[in-house]
Amino acid sequence: MNQELSVRETIIEPNRNWICVNWSELWEYRDLLFLLVRRDFLSKYKQTALGPAWFIVQPLLTTAVFTIFFGHVAKVSTDGVPGMLFYLCGMLGWNYFAQNISTGAATFTTNAQLFGKVYFPRLVVPASAVIANAFAFLLNLLVYLAFFVWYKEFVPGAAPLQIGLNILWIPCLALQTAVLSLGVSLWLSASSAKYRDLSHVTPLLIQLWMFATPIIYPASAIPRGMNWINWLNPMSAITEGFRICLLGVGTLGASSFVASAGWTAAIFVSGILIFQKTERTVVDTV
Repeated sequence: MNQELSVRETIIEPNRNWICVNWSELWEYRDLLFLLVRRDFLSKYKQTALGPAWFIVQPLLTTAVFTIFFGHVAKVSTDGVPGMLFYLCGMLGWNYFAQNISTGAATFTTNAQLFGKVYFPRLVVPASAVIANAFAFLLNLLVYLAFFVWYKEFVPGAAPLQIGLNILWIPCLALQTAVLSLGVSLWLSASSAKYRDLSHVTPLLIQLWMFATPIIYPASAIPRGMNWINWLNPMSAITEGFRICLLGVGTLGASSFVASAGWTAAIFVSGILIFQKTERTVVDTV
């Protein structure tokens, strides 16, 4: 019996548009996306003694250091909030942001050989890092909530702190952090593919950006004449938003939040633009 064989032909053409994300193609490669998410999540602390517990231990150690040196030694104001909660809440969104950039900024340099052998949407790689790090963010959020309950019950002076309906805004803040960090990582990955020096500058950039964000100090401590500079930083509004949602204290106006959302959208869109422009020739340059 003769059987007719159906042949499916796939034609891969370079994207000539300035900015056009083929969302249907990304959906077709969702299995690869989930595979990369699993790889990123498991390989980060594979063959370590504590394993995934490092997702919890690392922010706790950082918070403890901040509490000792900035809270007790330098006497930096925390707006009347217990230092441990103040810094733990401030680092919640920042850790997610920094982890996404650290991983996504090396997209082209780390995966150069893979990109040269097989085709798939390159945007899958940095997107997988953002999703994988979201699990660490959720773990850190649970740790914060546990500390908040403990402080409320057993630490004098923490009783006035309240978590109300504002906590429902947490997914929105986390989403904005993910979009902003993805946009920044797209910029850095595209730039570092051509200028390798940027791979050494990225850790320094993250460190300087952290000190420019009200994490170890409250936004209320910034002189009024410099407030406009602070709100140019989109992470400032996000950090204060987390404090309002999880502590009930913070300094954030509607205009500052709108400006932060605007900067986030601009960085994300321009990041996709430069990323798509670079991926066309990245195999030849990396």
